[in-house]
Amino acid sequence: MSYKSGFVAIIGRPNVGKSTLLNKILGQKIVITSSKPQTTRRRIKGIFTSEKGQIIFVDTPGVHKPLYKLGEFLLEEAKMSIPEADLILFVVDGSEVAGRGDKWIVENLLNTETHVILALNKVDTIKSMEKRDEIVESYKALFKDKSVTNVKISAKTGRNVDDLVKNIYRKLPKGPAYYPEDEITDQNFKTIVAEMIREKIIRNTKEEVPHSIAVIIDYFREEEDITNIAANIFVEFESQKGIIIGENGSMLKKIGTEARQEVEKFLEKKVFLDLNVKLKKKWRKNPSVLKQFGYKNE
Repeated sequence: MSYKSGFVAIIGRPNVGKSTLLNKILGQKIVITSSKPQTTRRRIKGIFTSEKGQIIFVDTPGVHKPLYKLGEFLLEEAKMSIPEADLILFVVDGSEVAGRGDKWIVENLLNTETHVILALNKVDTIKSMEKRDEIVESYKALFKDKSVTNVKISAKTGRNVDDLVKNIYRKLPKGPAYYPEDEITDQNFKTIVAEMIREKIIRNTKEEVPHSIAVIIDYFREEEDITNIAANIFVEFESQKGIIIGENGSMLKKIGTEARQEVEKFLEKKVFLDLNVKLKKKWRKNPSVLKQFGYKNE
C-alpha cells in the first residue's frame, strides 16, 4: 500500500464545528472550542498519522465579514491556507440549508481546481430524510458543475468521522511524512496554554468581552515538579476589566482554576498559574498592537 500525505485546509463559516471536528479526528484537544464565533484566531496545524499516511489539517478562523483589523487578519488566515492545500475540507452546518455566507465562501475562496470535500456537520439532528436531502442539495448546488465529495458527519459524537478520513486519504497524493509520527500539532506549549486560558474566559463571560480579549504568556518556566506560568489578559475597555476580575476577584479566580486544571491535564504536571488583567484600548483596530500580540499573517 502506497504512503500518502498532504495538506488539508479546513474552511467554513464561524461556529460550524471545524475545531471540534479536528479535535475528534486527532483524539486529543489541540484547538479550543466554544459556541461563540471567532474562537479560532490563527491557522493551526493538526497532524494525523496512520499506516496509510499523514494528513496535515490546517484549521482556520471562521470566514465572516471583518469589522476590525483583527477581523481582516482572521479572513486573511483562512484565505492563505487555500493555495497551499492538496485538498479542501469545507465544513458546513448540515442542520440548515446553505446560506449567503456559504455561497460567498464557495464563490470567493473555493473557486479553485483543488478538490473539495463537503462535510455536512450536525445533519444527524434533522430527523426528516426529505429535509436532509433538501439541505444536502442546497450545498451541492453552490458548486454548480464542480464535482465535490460529500460526507454527512457529527463532529460532536464522531459519527462518520472515520468515513471522512477514508475519503481524505483517497484524494491525497503519494508523499512522505512531513512530521514525526508522534507529533500532532505545530503549536508550541506557550501558544496552546494561552489559548486554553482564552477559552475559559470565552466560556465564562458574555456579550462583547470574548472578542475583545487577548492572552499573552509573560513567563513560562518548567521545573522538575511544577511549571510556573504567568499570563496577561488584555481587554479594550475598563468595564471589561471589571467583568473579568469579578467581585472581589471571583471571576478571575474561577477562570484561573479552570484553566490551571486543563493545563495540568495537558502538560501532565502540576502548574502554578498567575493571571493579570491589563487594559490596551482598541487593540483590535491597531495594526502595531496586533503584530505585538502575534496576529500577523505569514
